[in-house]
Amino acid sequence: QVQLVESGGGLVQAGGSLRLSCAASGRTFSRYTMGWFRQAPGKEREFVAGIRWLGGPTYYAESVKGRFTISRDNAKNTVYLQMNSLKPEDTAVYYCAGSLSLVPTQSAPDFGSWGQGTQVTVSS
Repeated sequence: QVQLVESGGGLVQAGGSLRLSCAASGRTFSRYTMGWFRQAPGKEREFVAGIRWLGGPTYYAESVKGRFTISRDNAKNTVYLQMNSLKPEDTAVYYCAGSLSLVPTQSAPDFGSWGQGTQVTVSS
Protein backbone atom coordinates (compact mmCIF):
# COMPACT_ATOMS: atom_id res chain seq x y z
CA GLN A 1 0.00 0.00 0.00
CA VAL A 2 1.04 3.56 -0.66
CA GLN A 3 0.38 6.41 1.76
CA LEU A 4 -1.37 9.43 0.25
CA VAL A 5 -1.81 12.96 1.58
CA GLU A 6 -3.97 15.56 -0.16
CA SER A 7 -3.61 19.31 0.12
CA GLY A 8 -4.75 22.47 -1.64
CA GLY A 9 -8.44 22.49 -0.85
CA GLY A 10 -10.25 25.62 0.21
CA LEU A 11 -13.03 28.09 -0.50
CA VAL A 12 -13.30 29.73 -3.91
CA GLN A 13 -15.92 31.66 -5.85
CA ALA A 14 -17.72 30.15 -8.81
CA GLY A 15 -15.58 30.54 -11.91
CA GLY A 16 -12.37 30.44 -9.92
CA SER A 17 -9.53 27.94 -9.94
CA LEU A 18 -7.88 25.64 -7.45
CA ARG A 19 -5.04 23.13 -7.62
CA LEU A 20 -5.07 20.02 -5.46
CA SER A 21 -1.92 18.05 -4.69
CA CYS A 22 -1.50 14.43 -3.63
CA ALA A 23 1.85 13.41 -2.18
CA ALA A 24 2.61 9.69 -2.33
CA SER A 25 4.93 7.86 0.01
CA GLY A 26 6.10 4.32 -0.62
CA ARG A 27 8.56 2.26 -2.60
CA THR A 28 5.98 0.98 -5.07
CA PHE A 29 4.22 4.23 -5.96
CA SER A 30 5.26 3.97 -9.62
CA ARG A 31 3.15 0.83 -10.01
CA TYR A 32 -0.07 2.61 -9.11
CA THR A 33 -2.78 4.06 -11.23
CA MET A 34 -3.70 7.29 -9.45
CA GLY A 35 -7.11 8.85 -9.32
CA TRP A 36 -9.15 11.64 -7.83
CA PHE A 37 -12.61 11.02 -6.38
CA ARG A 38 -15.02 13.33 -4.64
CA GLN A 39 -17.89 12.90 -2.23
CA ALA A 40 -20.50 15.35 -0.99
CA PRO A 41 -22.54 14.67 2.18
CA GLY A 42 -25.27 12.14 1.50
CA LYS A 43 -23.94 11.30 -1.96
CA GLU A 44 -22.01 8.40 -3.45
CA ARG A 45 -18.30 8.69 -4.02
CA GLU A 46 -17.75 9.91 -7.57
CA PHE A 47 -14.80 9.35 -9.88
CA VAL A 48 -13.26 12.58 -11.15
CA ALA A 49 -9.99 11.85 -12.97
CA GLY A 50 -7.31 9.20 -13.37
CA ILE A 51 -3.73 8.88 -14.62
CA ARG A 52 -1.12 6.16 -14.99
CA TRP A 53 2.25 6.82 -13.34
CA LEU A 54 4.08 5.35 -16.34
CA GLY A 55 2.43 7.71 -18.80
CA GLY A 56 -0.77 5.97 -19.77
CA PRO A 57 -3.77 8.00 -20.90
CA THR A 58 -5.59 10.35 -18.59
CA TYR A 59 -9.32 9.97 -18.23
CA TYR A 60 -12.07 12.11 -16.74
CA ALA A 61 -15.66 12.14 -15.65
CA GLU A 62 -17.83 13.80 -18.28
CA SER A 63 -18.87 16.46 -15.78
CA VAL A 64 -15.32 17.83 -15.47
CA LYS A 65 -13.89 17.37 -18.98
CA GLY A 66 -12.52 20.62 -20.30
CA ARG A 67 -12.35 22.14 -16.81
CA PHE A 68 -10.14 19.80 -14.76
CA THR A 69 -6.69 18.46 -15.61
CA ILE A 70 -4.87 15.64 -13.83
CA SER A 71 -1.08 15.55 -14.03
CA ARG A 72 1.92 14.03 -12.31
CA ASP A 73 5.44 14.89 -11.23
CA ASN A 74 7.33 11.65 -10.71
CA ALA A 75 10.38 13.43 -9.30
CA LYS A 76 8.20 14.69 -6.46
CA ASN A 77 6.00 11.58 -6.23
CA THR A 78 3.03 13.89 -6.56
CA VAL A 79 -0.23 13.94 -8.50
CA TYR A 80 -2.14 17.15 -9.15
CA LEU A 81 -5.67 18.13 -10.04
CA GLN A 82 -5.98 21.54 -11.65
CA MET A 83 -9.57 22.71 -11.39
CA ASN A 84 -10.74 25.66 -13.49
CA SER A 85 -14.14 27.25 -14.03
CA LEU A 86 -15.32 25.83 -10.73
CA LYS A 87 -19.03 25.48 -10.08
CA PRO A 88 -20.98 25.15 -6.82
CA GLU A 89 -21.75 21.57 -7.89
CA ASP A 90 -18.03 20.81 -7.55
CA THR A 91 -18.25 21.30 -3.79
CA ALA A 92 -17.15 18.07 -2.09
CA VAL A 93 -14.39 16.35 -0.19
CA TYR A 94 -11.79 15.35 -2.75
CA TYR A 95 -9.83 12.14 -2.26
CA CYS A 96 -6.64 10.94 -3.85
CA ALA A 97 -6.52 7.19 -4.43
CA GLY A 98 -4.15 4.55 -5.77
CA SER A 99 -4.89 1.29 -7.56
CA LEU A 100 -2.69 -1.68 -8.43
CA SER A 101 -4.96 -2.61 -11.30
CA LEU A 102 -2.97 -3.43 -14.43
CA VAL A 103 -5.44 -1.51 -16.56
CA PRO A 104 -6.93 1.96 -16.13
CA THR A 105 -9.93 1.98 -13.83
CA GLN A 106 -12.43 4.46 -12.44
CA SER A 107 -14.14 2.03 -10.09
CA ALA A 108 -13.70 2.89 -6.41
CA PRO A 109 -13.48 -0.76 -5.26
CA ASP A 110 -10.38 -1.15 -7.45
CA PHE A 111 -8.54 1.47 -5.39
CA GLY A 112 -6.97 0.10 -2.24
CA SER A 113 -5.09 3.18 -1.02
CA TRP A 114 -6.86 6.39 -0.06
CA GLY A 115 -5.90 9.76 1.35
CA GLN A 116 -7.85 11.49 4.10
CA GLY A 117 -9.44 14.00 1.74
CA THR A 118 -9.40 17.75 1.32
CA GLN A 119 -12.47 19.98 1.34
CA VAL A 120 -13.29 22.05 -1.73
CA THR A 121 -16.10 24.57 -1.38
CA VAL A 122 -17.30 26.67 -4.31
CA SER A 123 -19.54 29.61 -3.44
CA SER A 124 -22.16 30.99 -5.80
